[in-house]
Amino acid sequence: MIDKVVCFLIVFLSQAVWSQSQDGTVINGRITSNASYLEGVYVVNAQTEVMTTTDAFGAFSIAAKPGETLVFSSIQFKENKVLLTPEDFSDINFSVRLNMVMHQLQEVVIKNYSGINAVSLGIIPSGQKSYTEAERKLRTATDLNASANAGSMAGGSISADPLLNMFSGRTAMLKKEVAVEKKEFFMKLLERMFTLDHFLDRLQIPLEYVKGFEYYAVENDKFTVILNSKNKTSTEFLLAELAVKYKEIIARENK
Repeated sequence: MIDKVVCFLIVFLSQAVWSQSQDGTVINGRITSNASYLEGVYVVNAQTEVMTTTDAFGAFSIAAKPGETLVFSSIQFKENKVLLTPEDFSDINFSVRLNMVMHQLQEVVIKNYSGINAVSLGIIPSGQKSYTEAERKLRTATDLNASANAGSMAGGSISADPLLNMFSGRTAMLKKEVAVEKKEFFMKLLERMFTLDHFLDRLQIPLEYVKGFEYYAVENDKFTVILNSKNKTSTEFLLAELAVKYKEIIARENK
């Protein structure tokens, strides 16, 4: 009788293990590195596209099964891909070593973003002239309007208003209004895409610094382009990278 019970348990456990390996389970592990800050590293199952992030100790849990590949990615570490084996699921000390990316902070690289315009940002539809209120004011103040005094001189004349606006400082003031208007547009888009809890809980930004971080993010040209594409996954990934840098700035200021 005991032998039958033992055989039944062996068969039952074997089926459970086989079923678990087929349907997938949760693998627990942690990342290791020379860096002290291990939080926020993205862990993605390349086959199922399930994604999670590491906690402050570098620990993570993600649904996966043997034969699938985990991709580890973050701004401070080089990307690493790990092919899972059955032994990884039974290893209580399963860990993945990540190598840091060395950044040259002493050098400032200036890039030409001349290709970024109102059309590429989605502010103006392609092939259609459309202006915001601030842009219309600036256009009016700087438009030479060659037909302004066409009735007073043969062939017309050029309006003196743009020159007067330039010397009076009105043109510079209107340009600032256009820049502010664009930042406000991106701020509203960012706040519609992510809740306050995302900044507090996921990105670990202190409440009193959330608004400052939003301004910091929309000052980044690369981020505003991705934000305006409305691709939430790409936007979230870059926002996490900017959060790491912003928290480093906060830490330096509070020393």
